Amino acid sequence: MNEVIHPTELIALNAEGGGVPDWINVIPAGPGIRGIDGRAWTLSDANAVIETFRRRGNKLPVDIEHSTQLKGGVGDPAPAMGFITDLESRETGLWAKVDWNAAGTELLRSGAYAHCSPVFAYDAARQIRRLVSVGLTNNPNLDLVALNRAFPSQPEETPAMDKAVLEALGLNSDASAADAVVAITKLKEAEQVALNRAAVPDPEKFVPRADHLLALNRVAAFEAAEKTRADEAITAAVDAAIKAGKVAPASRDYHLAACRTEGGLETFTAMVAGLPEIVTPATPRAKDAGSGGVALNTDQRAIAAAYGWTEDQAREAFAAEKKG
Repeated sequence: MNEVIHPTELIALNAEGGGVPDWINVIPAGPGIRGIDGRAWTLSDANAVIETFRRRGNKLPVDIEHSTQLKGGVGDPAPAMGFITDLESRETGLWAKVDWNAAGTELLRSGAYAHCSPVFAYDAARQIRRLVSVGLTNNPNLDLVALNRAFPSQPEETPAMDKAVLEALGLNSDASAADAVVAITKLKEAEQVALNRAAVPDPEKFVPRADHLLALNRVAAFEAAEKTRADEAITAAVDAAIKAGKVAPASRDYHLAACRTEGGLETFTAMVAGLPEIVTPATPRAKDAGSGGVALNTDQRAIAAAYGWTEDQAREAFAAEKKG
């Protein structure tokens, strides 16, 4: 199965009044899923996605703006704000249970990020197969259940931040740990933006990730279609030869397998063109004194000649076919 990894933004993450949700809606109810930007996927079986997650047994990261793929993929730090420990199918779609760490908890309480965006794998038919990760974002694309309608307020006291740290970051004395995390993240992103402006990627050497994934998806679809067409041509050729009385019906699977090898269909077509019609079942002679084996009939000798086999090689091939 060819799979493509794709991020797409979802909606509403923070709970009302500073509460932190245990469950978040990560993919809306299927089967048809369409984003605001017009892109569409299919989720026909949410339970299959859940089974894949549980079978793999790995917790999935909840990061900031897909840093697992964008930064972790090139060796940069990509810390998780929490980890998905379970999935559940509901009327409103696929939900994920999240074990938030301290940084993630503070981010949600501060309201720095209001939405989440999943990264999922889908196949050539755009069928969603598995969840890969989820990123906190402020750019929603799909229509999901807002968590501030699903989770009640859970106010808790927040310990005061070190004043020296807040001053170094240019924050007010009443700023929270989440504010500090956001400020540090902005400093890192500012450095990255400066580097990008100084060295714009050469379009002759680099392509956007989305374009690259789209090209891979199209290649996979083309290869699948080509394989289907080739199999149909092979099946049609063998069945036509059987119908014309050129080869025995019992040899169908053997000829199908031979035609699937490199150049096999061309060899089979040339062989069939020179074969006579089978009128009556061939009766092999008792024994061939020269070889010590059962003699080949007329059709078998023609097949052996077409494939360049010796009589011994042909006998072995036909014997194996009969056993199979």
